[in-house]
Order: sequence, then structure tokens, then C-alpha cells
Amino acid sequence: MTQRINYMQQSPELFKKFLDFNNQLHESAIEASIRDLVTLRASQINGCGFCVDMHVKEAHIHGERELRLHHVAIWRDSPLFSPRERAALAWAEVLTKLPEHGVPDDLYEHVRAQLSEKELSDLTFLVMAINGWNRASIAFKAVPGSADKAYGLDKANLA
Repeated sequence: MTQRINYMQQSPELFKKFLDFNNQLHESAIEASIRDLVTLRASQINGCGFCVDMHVKEAHIHGERELRLHHVAIWRDSPLFSPRERAALAWAEVLTKLPEHGVPDDLYEHVRAQLSEKELSDLTFLVMAINGWNRASIAFKAVPGSADKAYGLDKANLA
């Protein structure tokens, strides 16, 4: 695959603002392990190879177990995720796919049983961000692994 354009270079001001927004999410009420799972799952749903590659490497660097990374795609059937992680993954999926009639009340109530209002709000912004990154990377055919050195992902030693 060949990248179409480098959107970061073409729109540096917008890229920087979006990156700043994304980086602010590292200070959110959502712990890193859930951020890793959610960004990986949304990227899988969207079919973003660049982002799936990136988030697997990030999660590995953060100490996530390999089997759990394999199970993210089948999280509903896997015993490896806590109720809190399941709620976050369900929220990420519904916001990534957005059903025609919005988020069902029963799903909202299920997620609210696991997350505070602040956590749910922060998680929503995280899902918004990863879906934005997915769309840019897909639109311009970002090549998986092409930014490993720039983002420090070479430290994952997964190549």
C-alpha cells in the first residue's frame, strides 16, 4: 500500500490541535489499559490497519497480555475482560457503529453501572478521537508500521 498524502504535513495546524486533543485524553479518568482496548477495538471495527497496528504495539508497550489483545475482537465471548472493560468496549462499539436510532437506553444504563459520569464522558471523547484518526488514516491509506520510530512503537519489538 502506498500512502496517498501526508495529512499531517498538509494540515499541520489542524493536525497539531487534534494531536493536542488526543494527548489530553491521556490525562482523562479512563485508565490506560481501557484506552488501549477501546482504541484497538474501534480501529478493528473501522478496518484501519495503521491504527490496529499502532494500538497493538502501544498496548504491548503498556504491558497488556498478548492473549487479551487477540481476544479484543471476540471480547463478548472471552472470559479475559472485567465488567468495566466490557462496558467500555460495548460503549466504543455502539458509538463507532452508531445505530439508526441512537444509543439504546439499556446499553447506556449497563455502561453507567460500571463508569461514573466523568468516566463515561471522557470515554466518549476517546471514542470520538479514535474514530477521527481512523477516518484520516483510512482516507489517506496510512501504511501500518510507517510511523513506528516517530511514535516510539519500535520499542514494542513486534516487527
